[in-house]
Amino acid sequence: MLGLPEGTSACLFDLDGVLTQTAKVHAAAWKQMFDEFLHSRPDPFREFTPDDYDQYVDGKRREDGVRSFLASRTIDLPEGAPDDPPGAETIAGLGNAKNELVLRLIREQGVEVYEGSVRYVEAVRDAGLRRAVVSSSANTKEVLRVTGIEDLFEALIDGVVAQREDLKGKPAPDTFLAGARALGVEPAQAVVFEDALAGVEAGRAGDFGFVVGVDRVGHAEALREHGADIVVSDLSELLDRS
Repeated sequence: MLGLPEGTSACLFDLDGVLTQTAKVHAAAWKQMFDEFLHSRPDPFREFTPDDYDQYVDGKRREDGVRSFLASRTIDLPEGAPDDPPGAETIAGLGNAKNELVLRLIREQGVEVYEGSVRYVEAVRDAGLRRAVVSSSANTKEVLRVTGIEDLFEALIDGVVAQREDLKGKPAPDTFLAGARALGVEPAQAVVFEDALAGVEAGRAGDFGFVVGVDRVGHAEALREHGADIVVSDLSELLDRS
């Protein structure tokens, strides 16, 4: 059914890159923020690359992404406080600068959905399966509202919920496990849909019934290596397999 294993009763969807075309907005914001920061350092400048995005920040909570990338460059900064001003040389300050850029880009450019993904979620709803969005972004609720797809989902686990409930970010499975609990299902009954390497790792770590990798940028093999059971370029492909 819907290209999914028998016994599936719930679907847990990442947002950016799976349902909405906001992954490129996040990537642009990360690059601008980190490049500006790296230019300010005394070390020789090495730009933030697409590989850096995929390996260190994609799919992770904002502060985890900052921390992970800085560690890759052996840069040590204090954690700071959640209300640090954007650009302050702390983990929180750099994260706030990135978030400010994302919000500005969303206001200026708007947000587009992947129409094939929306059709798939509608088919999942019509088949009677439970549905949740599980995203590391603190802006998930606003993006769902702006795109008009919030009513397709019964539960939301985002960066705000993760911080409030002290859930570890992807690649830890905590947020997906919280999504399954919110829908009242066991992990083995749920399918994870992810485009980020950290996200498919989280799905595998949580012993979910099935992990669908969504390849928007040509890293299908990496998604498989990190735990995807199958990889599609768009969720609409699963409708063709059902």
